[in-house]
Amino acid sequence: MFPVIETQRLFLTEIQARDTEAIFRIFSNEEVIQYYDLEAFTQLEQAANLIGLFRSRYEASEGIRWAIHLKDADNIVGTCGFNSWSSKMRHAVIGYELIPEYWGKGLASEAIHAILNAGFTGALPCGPLNRIQADTVPGNHASEALLRRLGFKEEGLRRECGYWKNAFHDLKCFGLLQAEFSVT
Repeated sequence: MFPVIETQRLFLTEIQARDTEAIFRIFSNEEVIQYYDLEAFTQLEQAANLIGLFRSRYEASEGIRWAIHLKDADNIVGTCGFNSWSSKMRHAVIGYELIPEYWGKGLASEAIHAILNAGFTGALPCGPLNRIQADTVPGNHASEALLRRLGFKEEGLRRECGYWKNAFHDLKCFGLLQAEFSVT
């Protein structure tokens, strides 16, 4: 059964086919995908394919992605999750995004803190994690600030580690260990 997570203001739920239009709205927004390794969606089918990818990764026990819903409105304002995990190595890599009208309201922090807690406490199929990693593109100051607020440490720069949108991109690596995580 797909784990649902509840926070003070949010529900994190499985992304389903009925969410295709919401996922399209998120991933067709140039501001949202500015630092992503994909182009802005132009067709609804791209959102449906992404939902299928999220589902297949969960079914294969390779990762998990949640829809971020506001409790008071029940609309999807973003997604978050573990892009990949290794039960054997007890580590995972996170990803997240929100539509711009919800930036700066603490919603990403609330959602990410909840999934970090689930990962570190063993509440997910991957079992308890010891390390969670996030990568940012230099210049993505908002994401870096979010990670630092949550206790992540900047561990280094991987030069020209990524290639998308016809360019090489450096990636900053951030890591958080279970022993460093604060539940509050």
